[in-house]
Amino acid sequence: MMRRASLLALATAATTAAAQESGWHFSPYPGEGDRAALGCSYASTPTNHACIAVRCADDFTITLHIDTTRPTGDAGRWLLSVDEDKSFPVVAVTEAGSPYGARIEGEIAPILDAIRNGNSFFLDSEDGRATPDRGIGLAGSLNAINQALYFCAPRANEQAQEKEANDDN
Repeated sequence: MMRRASLLALATAATTAAAQESGWHFSPYPGEGDRAALGCSYASTPTNHACIAVRCADDFTITLHIDTTRPTGDAGRWLLSVDEDKSFPVVAVTEAGSPYGARIEGEIAPILDAIRNGNSFFLDSEDGRATPDRGIGLAGSLNAINQALYFCAPRANEQAQEKEANDDN
């Protein structure tokens, strides 16, 4: 029994450690599977990191999340910058049951497009609280995001069948 508990603890620690690796990859947080791409800052560790997650929600909407090790949390006003020419002031809110620090509210399509096609990304808190390792490289972001969102939208065939069923009623 003790050995099983030790193995479970080791497996959990390995998953948590992998969650904050530098670069872009599937989010290894429990329950996320291949539904989210996670991009983390250079030299990220489980105890000091800044990450951005692009996620397919249960209702097939795309959400964007901030996940850092700031002691004061991730909710609040942020300035997201891609390369030197694109800046997005956003508000992030905590979300019950989410493995990430906070979800970005509002229109995220322009931010997502910039992340997919940019070179560098920076997280800056507008409330003056420090953000650890705020720079995230975007090499590999397009591929990781596209893979994570591949199954996000309902299939056109399913939508057509649903429309026909509604038209028949």
